Amino acid sequence: MSWYRYHLFICTHRREGEPCCADFDSEAAAAYLKERCKALGIHGKGAVRINRAGCMDRCDQGPVMVIYPEETWYTWVDREDLDEIITRHLQHGEVVERLRLPLRTGVSST
Repeated sequence: MSWYRYHLFICTHRREGEPCCADFDSEAAAAYLKERCKALGIHGKGAVRINRAGCMDRCDQGPVMVIYPEETWYTWVDREDLDEIITRHLQHGEVVERLRLPLRTGVSST
């Protein structure tokens, strides 16, 4: 069994003069996700872990996060989107298709 049920990585990387997740205030989104998961009692060992990450090389697709173990990539616009990811994915194990980023074509998972 994994140490965490879900491990969420949110890009907070800043690139000067180039598009980046930090342009979308991803640092505030990371803080909100962590705060909200703690308030819901789903943060910590055996539950959810929220980590900030460096560049995930998908800057052209808006702010990004990835949730493991499923390797589900998301983008979002506002707190309502973040709340939907928390409720549907982190609490109920359901992928939020409307916010899901497609896998890159031509990339093998092996």
